[in-house]
Amino acid sequence: MVESFKETARARADSRFKKAEEASTQRQKAVAEQQAEETARRVKTGKLRELRLAKEAEDLAAEAANPTPKKATRARKKVAI
Repeated sequence: MVESFKETARARADSRFKKAEEASTQRQKAVAEQQAEETARRVKTGKLRELRLAKEAEDLAAEAANPTPKKATRARKKVAI
């Protein structure tokens, strides 16, 4: 009876340990996955930012080389009330 109790207690302890170990492993995988996604997001954002800044610089250079003529505005008539 004592042996049976010890075996049962040990089996329960082993089961709890395995569950805790699996949970720890799952947490580590989730954290690693989140970090990988964050790194990929930062890289992609950096590339997009570089492309946007290059396009803006190109647009400014094109604007400076070929300024658009401003439209002449007509003087508005004042209406007496």
